[in-house]
Amino acid sequence: MSSTSPATPDTLRALLAARAERSGDATYLLAARTSRSLTYLRLAEAAEHWQRVVAPWGRSVRVGLLVSDPLDFAEAFLGLISAGVWVAPLDPTANPLNPDTVRRWTSTLGLSHVIADRHGPSPLDVSWHHVDDDTSVNDIAPAASGGVLLASSGTTGAPKVMALSEAQLLVAAGLIARHNRLDEHERGFNPLPLWHINAEVVGLLATLVAGASLVLDERFHRTRFWDVIREHHVTWINAVPAIIARLADVGEDERVPSGVRFIRSASAPLSAALLTRFETATGIRVVESYGMTEAASQICVNPLSGGRRPGSVGRGVGVEVRVVDGEVVAPGTVGQVEIRGPSVIDHYESPAYAERFSEGGWLATGDLGYLDTDGFLYLVGRTDDVINRGGEKIFPREIEEVALEVPGVAGAAVVGVSDEVFGELPVLFVEIDDDVHGTIAHLHEVLVEGLTRVRRPVEIRVVEALPRHATGKIQKRGLRGAIVTHVEALQ
Repeated sequence: MSSTSPATPDTLRALLAARAERSGDATYLLAARTSRSLTYLRLAEAAEHWQRVVAPWGRSVRVGLLVSDPLDFAEAFLGLISAGVWVAPLDPTANPLNPDTVRRWTSTLGLSHVIADRHGPSPLDVSWHHVDDDTSVNDIAPAASGGVLLASSGTTGAPKVMALSEAQLLVAAGLIARHNRLDEHERGFNPLPLWHINAEVVGLLATLVAGASLVLDERFHRTRFWDVIREHHVTWINAVPAIIARLADVGEDERVPSGVRFIRSASAPLSAALLTRFETATGIRVVESYGMTEAASQICVNPLSGGRRPGSVGRGVGVEVRVVDGEVVAPGTVGQVEIRGPSVIDHYESPAYAERFSEGGWLATGDLGYLDTDGFLYLVGRTDDVINRGGEKIFPREIEEVALEVPGVAGAAVVGVSDEVFGELPVLFVEIDDDVHGTIAHLHEVLVEGLTRVRRPVEIRVVEALPRHATGKIQKRGLRGAIVTHVEALQ
């Protein structure tokens, strides 16, 4: 693919200039539900504007970006990084936006400026700028290296702050563009939040590296979804399992376009049952992947055609993957998943979590899994999710996969609850589309038949909606306080 050849510039500023010269008036971004669009030339001009805006702020300054509109976000995000700024994308759905929220952002991420599409709350101890402000100087900021700053909560409550350099972002974007066979003729569709690493790298940057185009939606809309895909001539879709589940039920009045090569699944485990149901209903291939912020998004991914392994998240692409239990274990043996590579961080910006890095540059992901003899990775759960039932280790995913095979079960999550005799017992939380009693009866039978007694959940608890992150990942901590509408005992 010529657009992702080794000659591709290795800085974002140079890449934007090259794309403007080569692609000019070609479309880079389109808004899914309006007539707005952004050409490569306009993107380069916007980047030059941001370079002038930040010139007086100093080198490698840390700036928060709080912008809801996808195209406005993309202009500022790419322009700021190309100017050598460290950009911290902030959640624009944060409500209420008050001084405490802003103070938490600035203290955690070390921000000195915030660029936003709204007025800041008072009082503030950070410099606040509106995204449309035209204050700039004549000189373009001197060359510097920036990147992305992101934070996620840790199991101890201390935030994990990650700094991904411009070079790491471009390495990951190039690997994704090549694997997905993107070129100037391809057009992606991204309904995922742009303040998350997936949409930033898999969506914005991989498209830019390839010289392709991308349709952005501010969020996922099920209504007229396939019409929008058809109208924009989309060839691939960036999604998560929660979206794939919604799209697997194709209405009688809907027509799935034939030009979509694949739908990419990331951010959360995808059940084999859901993958099959979606592909049967739509005729579109699902490409399951595995990634994390610490690796600038993608770690493993399945092939675009042929060679897929059911239940696997694929093989490492540009990232080394190993499984250890004190030492590297043999294929087929479950252990902790570790990674290293040019797109993987070698430390956290926050003081905690240094123990996750080991000699040789390996990072412990916190995931459990095993590799087969061909290097395909199979995930079984998180290290902190394993349920110890009287000495017997139970991986939640093995129960969740069985539950998701039952028609009507839209989501499933297993957590351990304390027990005086066994220490912990598994409880299954499910989302059910309709016919709760009929679905529960069927689910009861499937669990009894498909799982040994020790691995069987002691209860099924029905909730109206499983708590999910904006990317669709189920937040199991939130289940403990969830409102339960139905309880079924299994033992």
